[in-house]
Amino acid sequence: MITLRHHIVSLVAVFLALSVGIVLGGGPLSEVGRAEGSTAAEPALQDAVTVAQRRADFGDAFAGGVAGTVYAGRLTDRSVAVLSMPGADPEVVEQVAEQVRAAGGEVAASYAVGQALVGVGEKSLVDTLGSQLMTQQRDGAVSAEATTYDRMGELIGLAVASTRPEGRAADGNAAGILQGLAGADLLAGPEEPARRAPLVLLVLGDEPSPEGGDTILAGLVAGLTRTAVGVVVAGDLADGTGQLGRLRSSGTDAATVDGTDTPPGRVATVLALVRSLTSPGGAFGATGSDGPLPLG
Repeated sequence: MITLRHHIVSLVAVFLALSVGIVLGGGPLSEVGRAEGSTAAEPALQDAVTVAQRRADFGDAFAGGVAGTVYAGRLTDRSVAVLSMPGADPEVVEQVAEQVRAAGGEVAASYAVGQALVGVGEKSLVDTLGSQLMTQQRDGAVSAEATTYDRMGELIGLAVASTRPEGRAADGNAAGILQGLAGADLLAGPEEPARRAPLVLLVLGDEPSPEGGDTILAGLVAGLTRTAVGVVVAGDLADGTGQLGRLRSSGTDAATVDGTDTPPGRVATVLALVRSLTSPGGAFGATGSDGPLPLG
């Protein structure tokens, strides 16, 4: 498994290389014994890098090898709606989707969140459209006290998610919401509404704006958690101390996982989806306070 320790080992090796270069290239020995010094330092440096890479490769191979056994088909007959935030790596999103299928699950549909939905300068658009779409829902479908982005999260959830473990067929109401969001470039997805899934996976992308971006993300996630059986928010290793870490600090009810840019992190993401069918929430991954992955 690639852990922060492995990354630290790699960084130490890099800094060691830089240090050796400075000492031999810019210090008093710059012209004396250059070849001999370089030759002596290179094997030790190469050994450190090789060991770190072997550890990382072993962790990746191990995660890929045991994934199917650990999943044990626990997503069979369950579907997942995948939402990608702006800047999310399409390759990573597809790799996570592959793991969902390896666990026996189905990706009901994949949707791309538009920049206009999370742009801090587009709140008026989001608020106006959200208010319009809310009036088209049955009474109580959307929380009356919901803020702009909480409400939008609930509306998206009504279109793509379900509070029933078996999910629910899409209907005209879901189609109307999706068409409205697509028309305003807030959400892109299939032209025909897909089956509404009990589980929602939100894959993070670019760091949000420091001026309100975290509030937007927290609001969307809060709305989604009210309209699905379980929600998992996943990001890469850097997100663990970035936007995902800040979302955790906000007290989110969604499960969170950092490390989607690694095979172990993707396995942890799928296990968090499995867990969310019965126990929502939890912080997992490289910096998760509940451990690297849920095994219960």
